[in-house]
Amino acid sequence: MTDGVSYNYNGQVIPPEALKKILKRPKLASEANEADVNPGQLSGMVFVSERGNLETLHIALRFDDNPPEVKVFSFADVFGTFNGVRMEDSGSIAGDYLVYVTTKDPADRRQPWTAVYKTNLKTRKTDRITPSGQADLNPSVSPCGKKIAMASFQGKAGGWNGEIEDLKTDIFVMNLDKPFNRKIVVRNGGWPTWGSDNVIFFHRKVGEFWSVFRADISQGFESRVTPDGIHAITPAAIDANAVAVATIRQKSQFSDVRVEAQYRHIEIFYSDKPEQTIQITQKTRPKADHFNPFVIDGGKRIGYHRCKSDLLKSGDDIQRQFHKLDSPHPDVGLFRVSGVFPTFSIDGSKLAFVDNEFKNVWVADSEGLRIVYETKGPDNIFSPVWNQDPEKDTLYVCKGPSFNADQRLNICAIPNVSSGAQRRRDLTKAFNNAFPSTNPEGTKLVFRSTRDGGDKRYKNLYIMEDVQSGDFGEGKITRLTNGPWTDTHCQWSPKGDWIVFSSTRDKPKDAPETDNNLDPGYFAVFLVKANDPSVVIRVLGSGSNLAGHVNHPFFSPDGKSIVVTADLAAVSVDPISLPLFEHSVRPYGDIFTFDIDPNDINKNENVKRFNRITHSRYENSTATWTRFSTQDPNAAWNMLLNEVYTPTCPYVHSDGGESWHMTGHLCIPKRCC
Repeated sequence: MTDGVSYNYNGQVIPPEALKKILKRPKLASEANEADVNPGQLSGMVFVSERGNLETLHIALRFDDNPPEVKVFSFADVFGTFNGVRMEDSGSIAGDYLVYVTTKDPADRRQPWTAVYKTNLKTRKTDRITPSGQADLNPSVSPCGKKIAMASFQGKAGGWNGEIEDLKTDIFVMNLDKPFNRKIVVRNGGWPTWGSDNVIFFHRKVGEFWSVFRADISQGFESRVTPDGIHAITPAAIDANAVAVATIRQKSQFSDVRVEAQYRHIEIFYSDKPEQTIQITQKTRPKADHFNPFVIDGGKRIGYHRCKSDLLKSGDDIQRQFHKLDSPHPDVGLFRVSGVFPTFSIDGSKLAFVDNEFKNVWVADSEGLRIVYETKGPDNIFSPVWNQDPEKDTLYVCKGPSFNADQRLNICAIPNVSSGAQRRRDLTKAFNNAFPSTNPEGTKLVFRSTRDGGDKRYKNLYIMEDVQSGDFGEGKITRLTNGPWTDTHCQWSPKGDWIVFSSTRDKPKDAPETDNNLDPGYFAVFLVKANDPSVVIRVLGSGSNLAGHVNHPFFSPDGKSIVVTADLAAVSVDPISLPLFEHSVRPYGDIFTFDIDPNDINKNENVKRFNRITHSRYENSTATWTRFSTQDPNAAWNMLLNEVYTPTCPYVHSDGGESWHMTGHLCIPKRCC
């Protein structure tokens, strides 16, 4: 139903009468006319696509030719709505309007930016219908076209509170036009869809499993539609009793070679015939994941989105490129590469990163893109960083399992890395050590370690006084911070006087021990003087009580700004609707920057202003920064922007089944100064 370009998902059919109105727009008038719609020669769909370097709404026109032809247009271009950096989602036709979600409006700190808007298909007039100060998700239009149901954080104490999978939203209903008469109809529910003007289906997590429920809002009665013991999510109502859902019938682990019941499939359930189900995608592609169904032709057909992995065979090559993304600031460029933990050499000529399996180190430079260090992996190497001395072709990496403080994790040097000689020198000999960064001279290394952390594995910062010796021989390790907390994600400033890091040190004493049973939470960004650890300044936290995550800080090359990965904008979609990513723990984490005073550390306490750089439904992480623009010939890795590389795909099983492995979306902010 789409043209196979970019990533496309979350589709909804455009009814014929609405499509006729859309075709009158000047940008589409030459493509087709009303006469093409009536005999069914032309159909339309609104969906989200990542073409155009953003996750925004697009319109697909499908011509029933032989063979069929699909043409895709940006909704914002056709209707002249918004042109800034934003995310859009959940487009749906309501009479003369398109209703959808956008993140264009800033919200309170650590709260979602998601708001529902409507655009008139005749006049292009666009209005926000989510009340000011509230955040909504997944709007659904009633069959009469006059009411909207949406999942909302309205009335939820504290709004979004860091939930990872189950957002615990409520469902509200409101009129499309004034008076809106907005009111709550379901507590603890998400992803609403109308079965009739009085019936709404939705999903809810009950105990260990997600299920789909039916609510008769005229009677105030709820009933469970899908059985316990399976996951059933993202419903799409066919009528007042039938609903299409995505199901996962059997649990699995990331290490599993999955069987059919462990994949995400589309099925139809009936509230009045619970014993009857219709399996759809189990018959079309049993060993693939299918997402977020939608109804076509009144239920005669069901649509969904999935990866095109059926075009691959085990061992096939996949073409991938560096991608330049839209940036909200003229002096900040954005790049995306297929990998994690990017790092630039100090002169901008070399880019290194780790693949998504934490198995191999890749380098892009004037010689091209290639693997320079291989491990037996997966989950065996991460967080590479270049020595800041431009004369040294040395990378430092963390060698060992990630995200497990109880296991040994070494910091290692890979000398002459560009040669691919595959040599490695251990710099630590015990404990869990990670996130190294050298001083500008390339002679010292700051890192975080569990040494001296006791049974609770507290993490503090240490300085390796001799980067050649490390923990061995005459090497000396100096403790920089000292306390019962987690200090991590450290980086030396360009001038060498400060070190920036993320820490839980200001976590309130009465706060929960862990955040969603994962980590301590309450991460904020701090600055410490490299030669005087008594001078420590908290620079930026997430929530007003410091709850949340502001992580992976990194200085701009001029030392005047810091980029972070943070939950300052909370979530932008219902997380359970997304694919599961092997190393993506949370469904949030956008890229933000903020300015600092590079000369007086004390002037940087509790910075208030920050800039949102990315608007994404995925988790962005570990940004890095370089001073060279893409036009600078000295930044040799940029030559690869127009070159394709084709790493072999090891993720398709021999029987054609998809693996758990997913390609993440990595943004690399870059200052052009």
